[in-house]
Amino acid sequence: MQGPVTAPRVSVNDAVTRAFTLFGKRWSGLIMGVLLCGPAHFAELRRAIPAISERMLSDRLTELGAAGLVVRRVHKGPPLRVSYRLTEAGAALEPALRELHAWAERHLSEVEQCPPE
Repeated sequence: MQGPVTAPRVSVNDAVTRAFTLFGKRWSGLIMGVLLCGPAHFAELRRAIPAISERMLSDRLTELGAAGLVVRRVHKGPPLRVSYRLTEAGAALEPALRELHAWAERHLSEVEQCPPE
């Protein structure tokens, strides 16, 4: 008979842990989800995610840019416009983001019903 199955130990430096630290920040997944549809201007992102503040959107875009997932492009000429798009690495997350969305659709209500420990 086999003993209990134990999960592998995960260190703070583990790639999955680091990825969840980035994506686990509020709004990051939604921003990337909007950008999966193609490049968007700042105002379009704000309209697509109405509950996010301008400051928070700016902060998350900066963080996603520093992580190499989003590229910021300044369009010259009046009026000055800025657009954002996913990098190749960011676009490669599409299957994972779609699967996370599908999981949430199937299981979120049951998970939210669990009493806190």
